[in-house]
Amino acid sequence: MIKVLDRLLLFLYSFAIWAASVVVIVAASGGFSEKWMKDFISEMTGESRVVQGSVLGVAIIVFVVSIRFLIVSVKRERHNGPSINQRTEHGDIRISVETVENLALKAASRTRGVKDLRARVRVSEAGLGIMIRAFVDGEGSIPTLSEEMQRTVSQQIEEATGIPVAEVSVFIANVTQSPTTYKSRVE
Repeated sequence: MIKVLDRLLLFLYSFAIWAASVVVIVAASGGFSEKWMKDFISEMTGESRVVQGSVLGVAIIVFVVSIRFLIVSVKRERHNGPSINQRTEHGDIRISVETVENLALKAASRTRGVKDLRARVRVSEAGLGIMIRAFVDGEGSIPTLSEEMQRTVSQQIEEATGIPVAEVSVFIANVTQSPTTYKSRVE
């Protein structure tokens, strides 16, 4: 609700600044006659209490909105990113999704023959859904390697976080080319 209010205030504030800028640009480029400008300024500061009150009211509103935006821009956001929340008998535990992704990458990298790993984690009611994307060296069986990676990642995540893993999906993106070594010949 507050974010919607802040967006509305930002829109109104931006519109007011835009309108004031247009008036200043037109006035600076000679778009208003000198007599009209003097009359307008004397009305704002002079006897007409309605015009003076209106200008003062608008100025106070713009000032308050400016203070609000200054506070919002300086205030730190508490929410650092998506997290998984657990409640224990001793209190709350929050584990960031990024932490779980890094744990999954660490566990998957233990599987021999995989390279260039990436991980994504989705949180659902059933548990964590982990997607591993990998390149393999092509030396061994891809189904065997994938099953080993699934088992390792699932066990490591459940042991480290205490959160059940619903599934570990492995996507083998490609086979890496091993660098060929050339023997130098001396003739």
